[in-house]
Amino acid sequence: MLAGLRAIVGAEHVCDGGAAVDGVVPRWSAAPATIEQVAALVALAYDEGLVVVPRGGGTALELGHPPARVDLVVEMRRLDAVLEYQPEDLTVTVQAGCTAGALAARLAAHRQLLPLDPPGWAGRSLGGLAATQATGPLRQRYGGMRDLLLGVRFAQADGVLTWGGAKVVKSVSGYDVPKLMVGALGTLGVLLELTLRLHPAPDYEATWLASFRTPAHAQDCVASLLDSTVQPNRIELLDERALAACGLPASAGALAIAIGTVEPAVRAQEGVVKAIARGAQGSVETMGTSFWRTYDRVLAGFDGVVLRIGTVPARLMAMLGAVQAVLPGAAVAGAAGVGALRALVTHADAGVLGAALERLRATVGEVGGGVIVERAPRAVRERLDPWGPVPAPALQAMRALKHEFDPRGVLNPGRFVGGL
Repeated sequence: MLAGLRAIVGAEHVCDGGAAVDGVVPRWSAAPATIEQVAALVALAYDEGLVVVPRGGGTALELGHPPARVDLVVEMRRLDAVLEYQPEDLTVTVQAGCTAGALAARLAAHRQLLPLDPPGWAGRSLGGLAATQATGPLRQRYGGMRDLLLGVRFAQADGVLTWGGAKVVKSVSGYDVPKLMVGALGTLGVLLELTLRLHPAPDYEATWLASFRTPAHAQDCVASLLDSTVQPNRIELLDERALAACGLPASAGALAIAIGTVEPAVRAQEGVVKAIARGAQGSVETMGTSFWRTYDRVLAGFDGVVLRIGTVPARLMAMLGAVQAVLPGAAVAGAAGVGALRALVTHADAGVLGAALERLRATVGEVGGGVIVERAPRAVRERLDPWGPVPAPALQAMRALKHEFDPRGVLNPGRFVGGL
């Protein structure tokens, strides 16, 4: 087997073992330089009955069920090129190992951006962002990867190279395959190339911090903002502990609100934002340009259990109360305008976390939401379900897709919802 791997990528780019994947040391690791080499690696693994795990930046390896087995890690770091950039069409095609930070530097010359900013976004690979469906504050205005991904090239479980989607914004054919790949943890195919929709970078952006005496007042402010003519880029909720982690003044809850467009429009909307916040009995201060870097650094640098919570803006207060009740000491922050929150838990064993998850999932389940364990020690995730319950029809559809795309269970098996 080792000889076969070396024949594909060269002896210097293959090793026995390699960096562990969620606590499991692989049998081999290989770093291909072309998509054809990836296809050949996957085809070899398919023929030999081996488990293949793609690795991008390696920043989200604790998402999902712990792996029972890792035979071959396909390192994507050498596949990091920007292949085709069409500024006039606001599209770009990149290899999956390209980091979001490297792409941002390339787009800056044309004042364009890919508005994906999950914690630690600059160092994360774009293939990894797609596979984990990672989002951040900019989701408020621009949506997530499913809204930005136009097309993908990927290696099927048998190594066949396949394209799904389109390379131009106007085309609508074939969008289903890219959407299926987003959030699937590489269980349906090894992502190789992504064609992405870009947006113009705003000429000017301003950020304000609105602080409130109670979470209910913060929720009222969010509701009024969403019902107004204001068009914010970000509306981030920070509870008292999240504020403290960012070095900000204490309050029961605060909203970091950003608007980005031409400067006159920002200034015109500033008065509306302040009036809405004060109408909800909040105080408002203007933040410097460094706030979002600090906020990203705090979230990315957190060392503990991270829960990804999906709810609706009208239930923010209930969600905060539920987290505080079952996980005292946790910090909560996230995109209030779309109900995408994170709970940061410093200390929690499997028993405590399991009971907390059951209650939190019951709370958000009333509105069709969910709670995912985005990061936790392997020992914790071995004792509880990091994904939570899935309706039987949806799980049946997922199983059918997995069987169609990967009938032999070659690609990252067991890690996704329902052990897929």
